Amino acid sequence: MAFALALGAFLAEAVVISLSGVMAPGPITAVAVGQGGRSPRAGIWVAIGHGIVELPLTVGVYLGVARLLGLPYVRPSIALAGGAVLLWMGLGMLRALKQGAVVAQSESRSPLVAGIVLSLGSPYFLIWWATVGAALIARSTEFGVIGFVLFALLHWLCDLVWDTILSVLAYRGGRFFGKRFQVAVFAVCGGALLFFGGRLLVEGARELGVL
Repeated sequence: MAFALALGAFLAEAVVISLSGVMAPGPITAVAVGQGGRSPRAGIWVAIGHGIVELPLTVGVYLGVARLLGLPYVRPSIALAGGAVLLWMGLGMLRALKQGAVVAQSESRSPLVAGIVLSLGSPYFLIWWATVGAALIARSTEFGVIGFVLFALLHWLCDLVWDTILSVLAYRGGRFFGKRFQVAVFAVCGGALLFFGGRLLVEGARELGVL
């Protein structure tokens, strides 16, 4: 029972962190909206393309993290790096509240290819997995392989659900990322990232004996 509760709490936190990153307007979001104007299923293919790149990367990070966690200072160092990046992301999103809305552009390439190309070409994507993602994977190892599998699945489902919602609404002619919507999304996601970033920093500092 205690194991299930702890695993559930971790997965809930992981979903919030994942959604905060997924819902932030960016290239993949713009493509999901732009392609959605032509097909309500475009977001599904964008998410699949993203997953084609993300899945092997996630497994690679998991294998590397699992081997390194036995070394001194590795776990707290990963936590500190992940916390710092979350804080950076959160502050960036809050600063972006005063910026203009993201413009959704239609791409000539297929949504599947767009999901692959944008993922491969995004330094933010790699930085996230090398820091925040690695920190979450390190925590997932506390629950064994099942913890990692559930985390990886839920993380990708966050992409799938959000991109699908965007493409369906775009197909129906909805308006996206107007000022009020953008402010609300950035404020909620930015606050969540600051909270979890601070939490990771505290946990890392405690493991190092600083606090």
